[in-house]
Amino acid sequence: MQYIYLHGFASSPNSAKARDIGDRFAKIQTKLKIPDLNAGDFSQLTITRQIAQVAAEFSNDSTPVTLIGSSLGGLTAVHLGQQYLQVERLVLLAPAFGFLSHWLPKLGHEEVQRWQQEKYIMVYHYGEERSIPFSYDFVIDAAQYQEKFLQRSIPTLILHGKKDEVIPIEASRDFARCRSWVELVELDSDHALGDVMEEIWQAIRLFCHLP
Repeated sequence: MQYIYLHGFASSPNSAKARDIGDRFAKIQTKLKIPDLNAGDFSQLTITRQIAQVAAEFSNDSTPVTLIGSSLGGLTAVHLGQQYLQVERLVLLAPAFGFLSHWLPKLGHEEVQRWQQEKYIMVYHYGEERSIPFSYDFVIDAAQYQEKFLQRSIPTLILHGKKDEVIPIEASRDFARCRSWVELVELDSDHALGDVMEEIWQAIRLFCHLP
């Protein structure tokens, strides 16, 4: 089994969650790949680019893959699972279902219109600790990735905080409700999930049959 961790939007392999889970995999002597989904050019990030980048990490001997994805990385992981039969298991941490429908209203109609006209908006990147121009191409690309198309029955564990202020837990509840292969664990936490990492790790170990 190959394990790959996908970090969230405007984050990096150096995020608290990525480091925590990476350390725990190292302790049980199991390899976990954590690709940098910024790919040296956060400005031009799209979900399509993330999917292609992660798929390129799959071993070409058809070794099965478990994807662990956080937020937008979780959304990307589900679409990878839909497209690639090599993906046999998914662990999603506060997956960004309905990402645009949650993000764009917060920006406001005028700001989104300006973004569309000017092609770039400044977005704070937590990994870089600075604001970076971000292309409207992301929105155009993301609009084609709709949850209704995600119908491949692949064993899926979702861990989502009940106090999530970025992606409401209802998004995961809605996704799990009509998919019998999805297990949703609701945690007493927010979007970062920083205070429940031990619970998350125990759930991952159990679900992935790790030592």
